[in-house]
Amino acid sequence: MKLFLRMIVLTAPIALAACGGKDDLDELALNDTPPEVLFNEGLALRAQGKLRDSTEKFEELDKLYPYSEYSKKSLVNLAYLNYTRGRYAETVTAAQRYVTLYPGDEDAAYMLYLAGQSYFAQMPDITRDQAVTRKAAGAFNELVQRYPESEYVADAEKKLRIVKDQLGGKEMQVGRYYLNRRNYIAAINRFKTVVVEYQTTRHVEEALFRLTEAYYALGVVNEAQTAAAVLGHNYPDTVWYKDAYSLLNKGGYEPSEDSGSWISRAFKSI
Repeated sequence: MKLFLRMIVLTAPIALAACGGKDDLDELALNDTPPEVLFNEGLALRAQGKLRDSTEKFEELDKLYPYSEYSKKSLVNLAYLNYTRGRYAETVTAAQRYVTLYPGDEDAAYMLYLAGQSYFAQMPDITRDQAVTRKAAGAFNELVQRYPESEYVADAEKKLRIVKDQLGGKEMQVGRYYLNRRNYIAAINRFKTVVVEYQTTRHVEEALFRLTEAYYALGVVNEAQTAAAVLGHNYPDTVWYKDAYSLLNKGGYEPSEDSGSWISRAFKSI
């Protein structure tokens, strides 16, 4: 009788676990798996090309052992795997969390690079809102400024030039829209942004010409002359300077730079 009772006591936990179903058993077994085992399993799945299964393994590791060294390593893998799978929002989430928790770690620059790449891959065409493009610029700029010695800086700077060119192009598009509708003040503000913030892009030449147009239409001849003069000084052989010169010449004016103008100061500050 005593033996029978002992057997009931020993088997009761198993019976209770069985009542919970297979999923509960699997979870209990997983909870007992050391983080290094989960990590190696994730790496093995990744090596086999089973990216979804590998992602899930690293996500489980991070959930079960959020403060372990393996959780830290899993975040790097999660960012990479999600980026490879085109899951850009998840990539950015993992990258931002990593940089926040481990800003001094050697992989922090890589994580910022993946965040920038994720935004870069989602950049829309020039006719649409450029919020994602600005986020790409922010991520790449942060990488360059915080980790200037990183191996990822060279490519980040290359991507930044593309990003800035697109942002400058958007400002030009909106500026032309206002200019065509004779909303000259609004147009000037857009072209000013190009001259001040995106001066190294291909759009600055046209922006200076459009400033000449807009200021001249408003009767602010001094600024129109300055815009044309700065354009001629920096880009003398372009069609934009020829058009600016012709526009002023028809009214009896010539390009003449006012050193006190914001346009002149903007170029001298570079």
